[in-house]
Amino acid sequence: MRIYNTLSRKIEDFVPLDANLVKMYTCGPTVYNYAHIGNLRMYIHEDVFEKALRYLGYNVKRVMNITDVGHLESDADEGEDKMLKGAKRENKTVWEIAQFYTDAFFEDINKLNIKTPDVVARATDYIDEYIEFIKGLEEKGYTYTANGNVYFDITKVKDYTKLSGMDLNSLKVATRDDVEVDLNKKNPQDFVLWFTKSKFENQAMKWDSPWGVGYPGWHIECSVISLCNLGDQMDIHCGGVDHIPVHHTNEIAQTESYTGKPWVKYWWHGEFLIDNEGKMSKSSGEFLTLSLLIKKGYNPLSYRYFVLNSHYRKQLAFSFDSLTSAENAYNKLKSRIRNIKDNAAGNIDKNKVKKYKIDFEDCLRDDLNTANAITVLYEMLKADDLNNNEKLNLIEDFDRVLSLDLLKADEEEKDVHDELAAYIEEMIQKRQEAKKNKDYALADKIRAELLEKGIMLEDTRQGVNWKKIN
Repeated sequence: MRIYNTLSRKIEDFVPLDANLVKMYTCGPTVYNYAHIGNLRMYIHEDVFEKALRYLGYNVKRVMNITDVGHLESDADEGEDKMLKGAKRENKTVWEIAQFYTDAFFEDINKLNIKTPDVVARATDYIDEYIEFIKGLEEKGYTYTANGNVYFDITKVKDYTKLSGMDLNSLKVATRDDVEVDLNKKNPQDFVLWFTKSKFENQAMKWDSPWGVGYPGWHIECSVISLCNLGDQMDIHCGGVDHIPVHHTNEIAQTESYTGKPWVKYWWHGEFLIDNEGKMSKSSGEFLTLSLLIKKGYNPLSYRYFVLNSHYRKQLAFSFDSLTSAENAYNKLKSRIRNIKDNAAGNIDKNKVKKYKIDFEDCLRDDLNTANAITVLYEMLKADDLNNNEKLNLIEDFDRVLSLDLLKADEEEKDVHDELAAYIEEMIQKRQEAKKNKDYALADKIRAELLEKGIMLEDTRQGVNWKKIN
């Protein structure tokens, strides 16, 4: 397998540290609100990455954190405390907020067929380990204390920017009006390992420590949780590209300072999901969640299909039109496969099947090119040299990675989607005949009837398309 390594800025052959086990860490959610669909895009790509590794014969241990302890909105120790913000918004305790949105997150990933990682670690379960980690850094001379807070001194790390490639001299302290600059830092990029002086009144999550009652900085949790569950070195650390300049950079600095060893061999980052306003985020108030897509009538796996038709290293533009197109394509794919199931016959020739498996594997090996992998699926479905049993064998095999429920017998889904699609296609044909006969009143009536049912028709040069509008 060949994957892009952010650390080397090039595509490399994937060679795990231990031939018998791939150690993989994926940054988990901060559970103060629902995950938005941009967050979920990254979790889908990470899920496919893990499943692709297993498909290609690797044994994988994947660890993910759950950030259920308060940390600030900015990676750079700035902004509001997310957990407190959620608690105030909903008039609940921070612990209630954490549990509610942890449950909501796992409901979302279950609907998207995302496998739960082998180890799911809550940040609040590792307080003692954070303290020991900080004490270790303190003993090695990487920290300083100012105004009660313990800071990591980045000047003690020679290659601090090796992941981001940024020039520290060109970086400036944030000057937004709503950000209070921390004057206790020796350097603007230093970061807090342990807070005892919170700028928030009635800080809810606090623990005893050698430096006073307080709480950990958020960069520390991924370092410590990975060390506890995967050891001093691991193969893959995943996350969004927004984590490269600060969060992941700080993780590397503190972890390698603590262990004295290279920590992660391959850094694997996914790009943003964007809308008309740019990067999708929660800061705008109302944001797009999986629940919202479901309320609008979309199948969660249509969103997974939409995501898999893009490359993880490219920004993906989201619109409801594009999601509708993806759902139409997904439904047609499922209908086509059901027809193959209904007419299954023939013996399986392993040599013929093997050719398509190799093509599918090659796409996965090519920096996880899921879009091309789906193209192989379509090419296989229309192949004249395969009988239906051979096609079913391959569909089942490919879906170990794609996880689109391609063979799942879902009568409710069949009733809803097939009935709707068949009805719409029938109405489109009647409208086309009416237009052909110059019965424009009937054509307009059919369009109006569909519109009342929430279906909009679009006449294009390639034919008539339809989409849901409610």
